[in-house]
Amino acid sequence: MTEKQKIDEWATHLKAIISSTPIQLNESISARGERIAGLEADPEKWFCYYFPHYSFAAPAPFHVAATKRVLEKKEWYEVRMWSRELAKSTRTMMEVLYLTLVGHPAENMYVTEDGTIENSEAIRLKKKYVLLISNSLDNATRLLTPYKLNLQYNERIIQDYGEQESSGKWQAAEFTTERGVSFRALGAGQSPRGTRNEETRPDILLFDDVDTDADCLNPEIVAKKWRWIEEAAIGTRSISQPTTIIFCGNRIAIDCCIERARSFADVTDIINIRNEQGASSWSEKNSEEDIERVLSQKSYAATQKEYFNNPVTEGSVFKQMAWKPALAIDAYKHLICYTDPSYKELGDYKATVLVGVWRQEYHILKCYLEQTTSASMLDWHFEIHKLTKGKCSFYMEEVFMQDVIIKELNNNCIKHNIPISVKGDKRNKPNKFTRIEALLEPLNRNNRLYFNMEERHNPHMVRLEEQFLSFAYSGRAHDDGPDAVEGAIWLLSELEGSRNEMELLPVGGRLRNNRM
Repeated sequence: MTEKQKIDEWATHLKAIISSTPIQLNESISARGERIAGLEADPEKWFCYYFPHYSFAAPAPFHVAATKRVLEKKEWYEVRMWSRELAKSTRTMMEVLYLTLVGHPAENMYVTEDGTIENSEAIRLKKKYVLLISNSLDNATRLLTPYKLNLQYNERIIQDYGEQESSGKWQAAEFTTERGVSFRALGAGQSPRGTRNEETRPDILLFDDVDTDADCLNPEIVAKKWRWIEEAAIGTRSISQPTTIIFCGNRIAIDCCIERARSFADVTDIINIRNEQGASSWSEKNSEEDIERVLSQKSYAATQKEYFNNPVTEGSVFKQMAWKPALAIDAYKHLICYTDPSYKELGDYKATVLVGVWRQEYHILKCYLEQTTSASMLDWHFEIHKLTKGKCSFYMEEVFMQDVIIKELNNNCIKHNIPISVKGDKRNKPNKFTRIEALLEPLNRNNRLYFNMEERHNPHMVRLEEQFLSFAYSGRAHDDGPDAVEGAIWLLSELEGSRNEMELLPVGGRLRNNRM
């Protein structure tokens, strides 16, 4: 980030804070006391009142549950693997400011008629030292900026909790409030020595985006950074003093610091942009239309890493997929349309592929690959029937050939006035990874598997290529598309009588066990 960008971001924050926090100048002391007490008793109302700029959308249940854990547990270790656009840094900031502004008043503390607090040292603060750590000092300082600006310019905080800006230490990367609460930004790998507020050690440790894509490519760097986190950063805490530790970030690699933190956390909260039912995890802010729009602008691998905590390694099995123009439909002796339905209505991908065999090549002519309903999936079959002029055999995994599917298919046949017979693939299938790697990787490597060039910009076919490139042993990437292609080619090889010649070994002769 350039210096100008930093200044612009600072100015934007400042303007938003000042404009959104007007105060009641004529409020009585008793009314103010009642209002503050009511807000402090309900953290969600407290957040909305003091930070209206950040509270433009109602919180989701996972936000409320996370805040409840952090505010109730004095000693706590939490990992927040929240997707982008789920306000993990903002939510954490509001919680931290609650813990550092709201205190436990002692019995001999009282408010005078002029509104000043007598015996203010009697207020026992919940937390007194915040250490915010990121991948670099510059990034940590940027993340600490909203804290500093709110303490310095938020009129509602100043009115209810007094002036926070101290005449002493008040820099961008380190400052201490008038009430003695310290905040410090630290970059990963920096020495945290001298990190004390008088005799108080850090009692809130925030790790926000400590991982980087570049670092995660090198296991030694990840291991070194994690040793620093464990020994130096977390080592700043006191054994006898309750401490809150929070990691915020996405799981951007199989091995990364936030993934390692899971082994030690009291709670790991994994929230993706969509929930298990395929709906928005925070519908009050992120609509389905907005999510679909943004995800459509990124590759499958990028969306899985940034929005689904599912890092995928591109090219680990299929390095590159080949494309060439398809032949006329009549040129193919055999055509098979194979469907791999998903178990969940919207959570997984449903895949329907049309594959033809020409000489010793297998051409993927058409593909439908989407998180959708069973009704939409069945409609794909009629599109392929029209495309092939009925010269195509339809198959589906036998396990899915249930009464409900058959009934819905029959209803669709009547609706479209097209008779379609879908057969069940009764094969006793080996595990999924072995099947796909053993059959398709050699075909791809030996220039016998091709995608239809005319479908190069079809989102469904693009998705299929991305699933092939993301296919990996022990991976969590979706593989419904490659699974459907494997089913079609296996059946085509049976029709061609070429099963024996297709028993090629994948690179390295790997045959591993994996999920079905």
